[in-house]
Amino acid sequence: MENPEKKADSARIELANRLFFKLYQCANMLHKTGTRAVESEGLTTQQWAVLGALSREPDGMSIGALARYLMVSRQNLAGLIGRMERDGHVCSAPDGRDRRSRLVAMSQAGRHTWEHGAQAKIEGYYTQALEGFSTSDQVHALHYLLKLLDNMQRIDVAQGAGPEDEPA
Repeated sequence: MENPEKKADSARIELANRLFFKLYQCANMLHKTGTRAVESEGLTTQQWAVLGALSREPDGMSIGALARYLMVSRQNLAGLIGRMERDGHVCSAPDGRDRRSRLVAMSQAGRHTWEHGAQAKIEGYYTQALEGFSTSDQVHALHYLLKLLDNMQRIDVAQGAGPEDEPA
């Protein structure tokens, strides 16, 4: 006779495997389909995330604060910011409070792209991607994603995350 505890553990591991694989697939599809949704604005999903973050901070954010908020490494963000600066979506300047730090802000052209092009496309994308989700479904999904993110942040800290890749 099979051990019921071992069978339950095996079922939990299989369920976890399916859950994380679906999360991985969702992240890949978000990147692929989300980028298509905003590509006519000259953006990718990563750039969409940067502009979304900067839209909440009109005076700009330090690279470190932006990296923590987006949960990406400073190195990855630096390359992305460089491309966005080249394309005219953002500008950066030394931080007046800390000359070692740079502040990144939406440029006037970036704000125009965000407010007059990207946001409507993003809202349309959300509507399509969340088709069939009630408000309650969305609240529950957000609750569980936040819980998962909190657990992953604890793992990150326990694994010795460095200051350059520490979560916000």
